[in-house]
Amino acid sequence: MQSRRDSLSGSGGNILSRICRGVEKEGLRVNRETGMLAQSPHPKALGSALTHPGITTDYSESLLEFITPVASDISTTLGQLDELHRFTATALDNEIVWGASMPCIVAGESHIPIAHYGSSNVGQMKRVYRNGLSVRYGRMMQAIAGIHYNFSMPEEFWLAAWENAGKPTTLQDFQTQGYLDLIRNFFDRAWLLVYLLGASPAVCASFLSGNKNHHLLPIDAAASSLYLPTATSLRMGDLGYTSNAQAGLQVCYNDLNNYIATLRSAIVTPHPPYADFKLTADGEQAQLNDSLLQIENEFYSPIRPKRVTKSGEAPVVALQRGGIEYIEVRCIDINPFMPLGIDGNTIRLIDTFLVNALITDSPLCDEEGQRRNQENLKRVVNQGRDPDLMLSTAVGETSMRSLATRLLDDMSDTAQALDRAAGGDDYARAIADANVKLFNPETTPSGRILQEMQDQNMPFWRLALNYSQSWQENFLSRPLDDIVRAELETAASVSITQQHALENNHQQGFEDYLQNFYRQYLEL
Repeated sequence: MQSRRDSLSGSGGNILSRICRGVEKEGLRVNRETGMLAQSPHPKALGSALTHPGITTDYSESLLEFITPVASDISTTLGQLDELHRFTATALDNEIVWGASMPCIVAGESHIPIAHYGSSNVGQMKRVYRNGLSVRYGRMMQAIAGIHYNFSMPEEFWLAAWENAGKPTTLQDFQTQGYLDLIRNFFDRAWLLVYLLGASPAVCASFLSGNKNHHLLPIDAAASSLYLPTATSLRMGDLGYTSNAQAGLQVCYNDLNNYIATLRSAIVTPHPPYADFKLTADGEQAQLNDSLLQIENEFYSPIRPKRVTKSGEAPVVALQRGGIEYIEVRCIDINPFMPLGIDGNTIRLIDTFLVNALITDSPLCDEEGQRRNQENLKRVVNQGRDPDLMLSTAVGETSMRSLATRLLDDMSDTAQALDRAAGGDDYARAIADANVKLFNPETTPSGRILQEMQDQNMPFWRLALNYSQSWQENFLSRPLDDIVRAELETAASVSITQQHALENNHQQGFEDYLQNFYRQYLEL
């Protein structure tokens, strides 16, 4: 780890100014007046959800996803995300983008439309994959939105660290092992990000309609909203992206080959409980396969090792080919108090957290440590703002606040290094803000949401709708300049042309296409 720590000051101390980032931000389309989930198709003015590089859909036809290009400047990333929102705002007809992670008013699972991607093989594969998520987990869970944060250190950092370490292995393997070390530390500390950034302590009662096994409480006599008094991010708990079927999937991050082998096995090995899923209620193919995982994306995790794939290449095959290129953080809630759901202060906090995890000793995974990590995350999800909350450590139960204080103190040194590279003190301010939130839980996003709901006697859906309406007005009040608007209009038009080209080209049969796709797992 020392070689990585020493390398932060390389190239005149500016290596950290070249960290690369990208944001993938989801948002439901809803009726601007009622807050009901939109039933309309993906707006044509936004282009093709299959081929557009910046505007697509996730699980549902109503679930937009905005994707920014890789950039090393925070203001550039936020500016690009802002442009996508402003462009979209002008394309929506009596709809707005929902500015919260937990869904709006949903009239049952049948009113969560699964996304369409056209008749090409790749489009059909995306559709059938989503059918599989529907029959395996239900549609309601798939209506939850979030922010995925892609992060990578610059190449010169890895080269300097590799040379400082004496070139112990290939540069590719050295970089891969570094990201694996970061990931292990991330799992050990993810509860801190969930506490600080969690913004889903309550849900609309319609989200749990018919679910009699949940553990939430009514926040008022009308029971139009359900919550837990000290919760932070219900999205990250058993109401969100978790899977009982995957509970036994023990993924280890000590070694990339082990990670690849575990996911590969889950993709190629039949899972008997899924064998009976043949067709959906609409008569469509119900799933891509009957294995525990249809593809890697079905493995729900708060962080993933990634490499940009070639056309048609499976993610684990890309990792086997070139090692880990970047990591994707997936535990960030949409903050309803911000127009984009994320801001520069949040990005700097995440950067500091990740860089610190990279340069700090990272114990190898073991079964007991993974169990502790899962338990600590669960506790902070459900009780994170309890000032007396205890977390599990290797030496026993310890106060969450004391653990967080120590971690934030260590992150302060990392923030100073980031500030020296960027100029100013913005990173130090992000850590200072985190310390305030640690000892003032009411100032966290989750605390603010519940406080406003209670002070104004307002259900969750109304609070989220009010902010979503406000941000829509904000976007519309700032028209794009002619050049940016024309670029986005062209991108939308080109994406439609590209989708049509895919569909009009002579294609092999879909079954043959899938067989060829899955062959690459067998050949690993």
